[in-house]
Formats: sequence, structure tokens, C-alpha cells
Amino acid sequence: MKRPALFRALALCSLLALALGARQAFPDQGRRVKAFIDKNGASILKEYSEFLSIPNVASAAKNIRRNAEAIVAMLRRRGVEARLLEGEGCPPLVYGEIAQPGAKKTIIFYAHYDGQPIDPVQWKDDPWKPVLRDRRLEDAGKIVDRSAITFERGRDYRLYGRSTSDDKAPIMALAVAVDFLKSELTSPSINLKFLFEGEEEAGSPHLQGLLRKYRELLRADALFICDGPVDQTGRMQVTFGARGSMGLEMTVYGPNHPLHSGHYGNWAPNPISLLTGLLAGTRDQDGGIGIEGFYDDVRPVSEADKNAIAELPDIDARLRREYGLAWSEAGNARLASRILMPALNFRGLEAGAVGAKAANAVPAEARASIDFRLVPDQDPENVKKLVEAHISARGFHILWRDPTPDERINHAKLIKLEWEDGYPPYRLALDDPFGREVVRTLGAALSEPPLRLPALGGSVPMKMFADVLGIPVLGLPIVNYDNNQHGPNENLRLGNLWDGIAVFAALFSGLGQDWR
Repeated sequence: MKRPALFRALALCSLLALALGARQAFPDQGRRVKAFIDKNGASILKEYSEFLSIPNVASAAKNIRRNAEAIVAMLRRRGVEARLLEGEGCPPLVYGEIAQPGAKKTIIFYAHYDGQPIDPVQWKDDPWKPVLRDRRLEDAGKIVDRSAITFERGRDYRLYGRSTSDDKAPIMALAVAVDFLKSELTSPSINLKFLFEGEEEAGSPHLQGLLRKYRELLRADALFICDGPVDQTGRMQVTFGARGSMGLEMTVYGPNHPLHSGHYGNWAPNPISLLTGLLAGTRDQDGGIGIEGFYDDVRPVSEADKNAIAELPDIDARLRREYGLAWSEAGNARLASRILMPALNFRGLEAGAVGAKAANAVPAEARASIDFRLVPDQDPENVKKLVEAHISARGFHILWRDPTPDERINHAKLIKLEWEDGYPPYRLALDDPFGREVVRTLGAALSEPPLRLPALGGSVPMKMFADVLGIPVLGLPIVNYDNNQHGPNENLRLGNLWDGIAVFAALFSGLGQDWR
């Protein structure tokens, strides 16, 4: 064998040995993570509970900053170089970095620290005072002491509080994964960057500007969005995309004050009738969207995506039983397939009153709140135009503010539209090199390989990161699917937190060895 060929062969053998060594080390690392959590579980929960106790509703600027400063302190305690990335009129991004000498790849891990509003009346416990229960509230879970927690004992315990799952859990898990590596005297195989946002629940209106402002600081090879739930079976999943989102508030007007329905019913236009008639034409009972041109830009589902869906566990029948549904839309089509299509959801109606508060009157106005979920290659601005054209074609005069008295008199059908910020859709090819290596690394670390989901049903700023930073983006959720995300009694299954720590530790230590 010639010398160059010999060198190439030796180099290849070295690479193979390194890769095999990394894979053989993962099961042992998993056992060490378990021992680490057995020893430190109570202190992890104590720190996490203190973090969760800081209110984080996205609109409360003072508390949002308290959360950001708490995360900076959390990272600095672990030796992470951390600081706030400020922008005008918006919450700061929290940035942290571990630069590893010799590492060839740099990965950003993103999560958000803001949360949804709360209605304390609907919560069993104070949402800002986390409570650990031995099972779900629906199963009569009782409050338990967190001091005796281990990796195995209490995996099905639930920690209740706002943002326990969405989205402070991955922030805590990432921090503890750093702790684990330090305890092992092990260096990451990649350069680590952490980026935590404070207004994701408000649609990230300032994120794009902040990414552009700090683009050089955020240079990386790829990014993980650590948001959303694992598969309904409990298996870890890697998501290669996400649906986009848009919100819309609609107000239709009747008389300038409620009128007696006996004296004026069948004479004064009823805004509830006008609004519900309009809504009925936008969506059928099987989920089909009746807005002209809405599907024109929908990218056909690829064969690779279809094959990936076919490999997923079939959990639809179980979910229908769990949610009390006799059927699901599109002829009981699989949930994973429906996520690859756009959706229009009626999220709320408000007009007049019902029950004991009902009055025999023609109401002055009726309101609807709807949201759209978009898929590649739909553009939010184009969707707005299609929706407004649909409404105009039904005889409505569109306003983007409250009507004047003259406008109420001069236009037969008035509607006010209030569009909300949202996210465009994103989809990374299932054969992308970054995705392949992540699945391979996690497959070596876990007892079974992660599922590959072509798209997450929820909406996250994947495309924004991909466009501004020019890097591939994957979703890596860790929390339980039945976490009451966005609702009362939000919770985190403790086993998901422990597993998330193990997954992040595996990526920190193994991804740089595999991804070449």
C-alpha cells in the first residue's frame, strides 16, 4: 500500500474507533446521569422551583427582566459566560457561551423564558408557587415532599406551575447538563451557545431585529429549538419543521347600542348572525378551508415525509378516547398527517350573553378570535390578503380601527380586523446532514432511537433563525405531551426533566464526535 493510502486508511480507522468509542460510552454515561440525579435531584428541584416562582407573563416587563437576570445568574454559577442582549422596547435575550478549544462545530440551544397569562381562579394551586404531586391532578395526585426524589422514584410525579413545561423546563435541563459534564470533568465536544427569549408567547415581534443586530455573536453551525412536547407515546422526537401561525381578532357591528328584540328583532341587523355566517364560509366541519386561493402555495407532502409518518406510532385512536372524541376530522386521518396541512381554528366567540345573563336584545357587536396554522410555502402577508379579499367579497367593509358614526350609517356590513404577529412555517429536509447526525447521536444515547417528525404542530421561530443566521434548525422537545400547556394547572412530568438532562448531556459530549 502506498504511503498516502496508508495514512488515509489509518485516519479512517481512527475516526471509526472514535465514533464507536463514543457510542459505547453513551450507555455508561446514561448510568452516570442517573447517579448524578439520584444525588442532586432535590437540589435541582429546589433551584427550578425558585426559578418558576418568578412570574413570567410576557406582557409584564418588570418580571420578565427579573427572569432574564435570574437566568444570567444561573448560567454564571456554572461557569458559562452569560449576558443580556438588549434591544429597544423589548425584553432582552439571554446569551450564554462555552467555547471549547478544538471543537469544530458550534450549536445554539434556544428556549423562551416568558409564559402565558394565568387566571388564578382556574388553578388548583398558586401558579407561582410550584407544587410537586405524586400523579396528575386528574388522578387525584397528592402533594409530596421533593427531598427524597431519585431518578427512578418519582418519574411520574408532576410539578405544577406556570411554565413548568412551556418553556422553562429545557432552560433548567440545559443548565443541569452543564453541571453533569463539570462533575465528570468532561469537556463538551462542541462549542455551546445558549439563547433564551422573553417574548415568544407574544409572537416574537422583536426577535428578528435582535438576531440581525447580534448576528456575528450568534454565528453557529446549527440551532436547536427546545420547545414543545415529546411524542404522545413518551418517546423522544426530533422535529424537522413547524407550522407557522397567525392570529386574527374580528368585530362585526350592529346597532350602536343593544335594542329590544321584540321591538327591533327582524329589523335591526344582528351582528351575531352576520359574523357566524361569515365564519361558516371560511371553514367546513372537516377542517377544509374555504378561502379562495388558500391552498395555492401549500407545498406537496414529500415521499420522505410520508414514509417518516408511516414509521411513527399510531396513537390516534388512543388520543380520541383520551380526549372524549367520537371522531377526528378528514375522515379520521392521522394526526401527524394533518399537521402537514394548514388549519383554521375558531378559538373564541363573544357576543351578548347566555343562560341567566341572557337578555332579549339585538347586541351591538359580535367578536370572533381565530388563528391560522400555516405550512410551507405559505407566506403570512399573502394569507392576510387572501383572508381580507374573502371578507370583502362577502360584502363587508373592512376597518382596522373602531368605526365612526358616519361609517356605521354609510356601510351596511362593517367589520374591524386586528392582525397579530406570528411565525412563518419551516421545514428542514429529513436527509439534512445535521438532522442525520443528531438522530444518530441520540440513537446511541437512548434505549430506542428518537422519532423523526416532519413538522411540529405548534409554532416556533424556526424559519426566522434559518433565514437570519443561515443555518439548519431542528426542534428538540423534552416535556410531556399532557402538560396543560397554555392552560390552567400546567405541569411537568419529572421523568421528562430527568430524560431531558440526559439527552442534552449526550449531545454536548457526543455530537461533535459524530458530526463530521
